[in-house]
Formats: sequence, C-alpha cells, structure tokens
Amino acid sequence: MSPVIQDLKKKLEEIKVQAREALESVEDVQALYDVKVGFLGKQGVLTQLMKEMGQLPVSDRPQWGLLVNEAKNFLEQVYQERFSELKSKELMQKLQREKIDMTLPGSVARVGKIHVLSQVTEELVAILSRIGYALRLGPIIESDFYNFEALNIPADHPARDMQDTFFLEGDYVLRTHTSPIQIHSLEKEKLPLRVVGTGAVFRCDHDISHLPHFHQLEGLCVDERISMADLKGTIRYLVENFFKKNLMIRFRPSFFPFTEPSAEVDCQCPLCDGRGCQVCKSSGWIEIGGCGLVNPKVFSKVGINFQKWQGFAFGFGIERMAMIRHRVDDIRLFPENDLRFVKQF
Repeated sequence: MSPVIQDLKKKLEEIKVQAREALESVEDVQALYDVKVGFLGKQGVLTQLMKEMGQLPVSDRPQWGLLVNEAKNFLEQVYQERFSELKSKELMQKLQREKIDMTLPGSVARVGKIHVLSQVTEELVAILSRIGYALRLGPIIESDFYNFEALNIPADHPARDMQDTFFLEGDYVLRTHTSPIQIHSLEKEKLPLRVVGTGAVFRCDHDISHLPHFHQLEGLCVDERISMADLKGTIRYLVENFFKKNLMIRFRPSFFPFTEPSAEVDCQCPLCDGRGCQVCKSSGWIEIGGCGLVNPKVFSKVGINFQKWQGFAFGFGIERMAMIRHRVDDIRLFPENDLRFVKQF
C-alpha cells in the first residue's frame, strides 16, 4: 500500500470514529439525519474527501475507491442501527403518554336517518312501482318549452300568472312543477308507458303553507284505452296504500292547461276518518293534489296521435302528503332541519 493511500486510510478511520460518536450521541431522529447528512451528504465530510481522488496516481484510485465505499457502508449501517433504536424509543414514549383506560365507557355515535320528505317520496314511488310505474327524473333548470309551451301554456296564457316563476338568463326557468318530466318521457320513450316523476320545484312563494322550494310527485299513464275510471282507481290505490286506510276520495272540477277534463282530488281525512278535526278544518276532507286526462294539445306538441293514444296524469305535493300523515302544521319545518323536528321521524 502506497504512503499516500496509508495517509488517506488514516483520515478515513478518524472520520469513521467521529461519525460513529456523533450518530450515537443524538437522541432524536431528525438530529440523527442531520448528522448523517454532515458526513454522507453532497457537502459532507466523506464526500469532500472523495474529491481528492483526482490528485492520486491512476494506480491508487481503485484501492482508494474501495476504502471510501467501505467507510460509507459502515456509516450507513451505524445510522440504520441508531435509527431503529430511536424509533423504538419514540414508540415506547408515545405508548406511555397515550395510555388508554379500557374501563371508560365508549362514545355513542349518532346514527343518521333518512329525512322525512325522502321517506315519503320513496314510499310513494314504491307503491306506484308495484302497479308498473317506473321512476323518471329530470333537470331542475328547464327551457320555457318544456316548463310551459309543451304543457299547453303559451306565453300569453293566463295560467302563467298562477305560477310565480324564477326566470333565468336566456329562455330558461327554475321548473315550477315536475310536469316537464312527462314531456321528456313522451318524447323519448315507447308507448304505452307508465312513469312517475319526482323532484324539487321552485316558485316565488313563502308562508306557513307554501315554500319557494318544495317537492312534487307526478304520475303519467298512456295507453290506447284510458278513462277517468282508470285515473280514479289509480289514485284510490295510491291513497289507501300510503295512508294505510280504506279512505273515500272525491273529485272536484278544476282547470289545468295540460289536462282536460281536470279535477282537484280530496281524500277523507285519514286523521279523523272523516268525522272532522283541526287538520281538515272540521270538513272531513283534505285536498291532496290535482289530476286529469292528458290534453290532446300536449300529445300534439310531442308528435303523438291523440286519436289513438289517451292518458291521464296526477300530481301531489310531497310536503303536503307528509304534513297530513304526520300532523305537521307548518311546511317551513321541513327545510329548517331542526334536529328536534327531524328526529321524530
């Protein structure tokens, strides 16, 4: 071994001793890493010593490189051993600090529930699905055509005054009813069909019995032989299964542009069985929705031959049905999400 290599080897031994002492003296992982960088990093002591290789004779360079690599491996091994010791020490200290008393009672997690309006919607849809109705949804933002024109409500029609509408930019509105779902279904689906549409609707109204944002459910049945008798039987089936009582229903003549003839639907008060109470205002009857046979003009708007096909449609307010069943006297309670209210259901 040449004198130059012997001298460099001596330096390496001194560096190894210094590094080992430094690594074994620190008491946390970060300080340990800093010491490692000081010796093995890009600007570390060992790296700087490596730069002296360029001054060595070519014949000494392989031996010098071997010695430096041995020193690096040695220091890396010392670092890993000390790292494992410190991590174990940290874990034990953490376990000492974070003792768990297994005798303490556990915390009870609050379990969420389906909102009462969602419960009512799901139940109504399930009842209708048993007689062949398929659920359909539609966009909340509708064009004027789908919300009004296709439903026989042209721009100058007085029925537009019945619905205080939220108008958007362009030819769009926040839908005022779920009836546009019927138009989308008539356009896209093959006849005959039975569909039920549901979702949020919007009108400029807000008081104890009205909201600017509420929910509706509408049914549509189209076939070659449809009559008011079919409509009445369907509504009777829906009412009796929802309120779980054999209740009488009655139709009162009304007007809707998209049905002809049209009717308001009342059912015998399910809370007092028609005897008269505060909810039905002692009349024994409660209004629950509207219905009628599909107006031939609506079929014409979507290219359906009204001489071959007939249909009926009906609609109910989800909040209205929930108020009747659960004796809720203020519709504004539903969107407030007061836990004292919603936990009752």
